Order: sequence, then C-alpha cells, then structure tokens
Amino acid sequence: MKTERDKMIAGELYNPADEELVKMRIKTHNLAHTYNLLETEQERSEMIKEIFGITGEKLHVEPGLRVDYGENITVGNNFYANFDAVMLDVCPITIGKNAMLGPRVSLVTPEHPLHPKERNSGIEFGRPIMIGDNCWVGADATIIGGVTLGHNVVVGAGSVVTKSFGDNVVIAGNPARVIKTIEI
Repeated sequence: MKTERDKMIAGELYNPADEELVKMRIKTHNLAHTYNLLETEQERSEMIKEIFGITGEKLHVEPGLRVDYGENITVGNNFYANFDAVMLDVCPITIGKNAMLGPRVSLVTPEHPLHPKERNSGIEFGRPIMIGDNCWVGADATIIGGVTLGHNVVVGAGSVVTKSFGDNVVIAGNPARVIKTIEI
C-alpha cells in the first residue's frame, strides 16, 4: 500500500495533512528559515546541499528561499537563484547545469482539484517541473507543474509558463509563448 508521500511523488491525489508529510515540511521550513538568516556565502553553500536533494558542486542561492520538502529538488552544477526563490516541490523539480533564476521566481508543482467538493476536502496532487541546461528564468516568472523546458531557454521576466517548450527559444508573456528562436 502506498504512503501519502509515495502518492505525492507519483503525482497522484494525496493528503498533505498526513503526519509524515507535515513533519517533513516543518523540518524543511525550519532549515530554510535558518538558511535565510546565515550571514556568509560559505555557510549557505554548505547548508543548501542539506536542503536540496541533489546538487552540483557549484551553486549559489540568495536568501529568501522558500521550499516545501527540498529533497525533491535537483540542480546541476553552476546553479544560481536570486533573492526570494520559491520552489514548491511536492513533485520533483529538476534543473540542469548552468541555470539561473532571477529574483522572485516561482517553481510550483502542487495543484488542487477543480471540483469544489474535492478541493475543499484538502486533497491535492502535483506534476513535476524539468528545466534543461543553460536556462535563464527572468525575475518574477512562474513555472507551473507539468512543464518541461529544453536546453538554452530564456524565460522573460514576469512570464507565466503553463506549457512545455523545446530547446533554444525565448519565451515570454502570460501565458508564455515563443517570441524568438536562439540560433546555436
């Protein structure tokens, strides 16, 4: 029989009020709070590897980080996240190497049922986010669950990304659409 955690990771309906999940979130929220108060980059560099599931060697995440579980986040080498990054990782968030997130970028995997009776019951589900190598997500952009971005993608500031895009494109808007192809 699957646990609520197993169902969550699989993108199935699950109960976020499950005791194990609540304990995990509280632990990670406390770690993120401590992380955000650290004064030196060296201290943050060491602790971020405790919060995220898998990381490359070189990464820098500015203070203001918000995560749900942390362990479902994978970032490649040479990762940078500017101030106030939000990574709600009920499902996996996977980011390739040489990726940059501007300030206040939100990567949001949880979703709620559309039907009000189901939604009011408290159950939810999630969909993963995958971001390729060499991507740059501009300030205040939001990427929702179920989105895959290819390599060398640039997301314009303030964009809301609701669908997947392939390699070598600049996308922008709400909802985001291709505005330019990058010649490689």
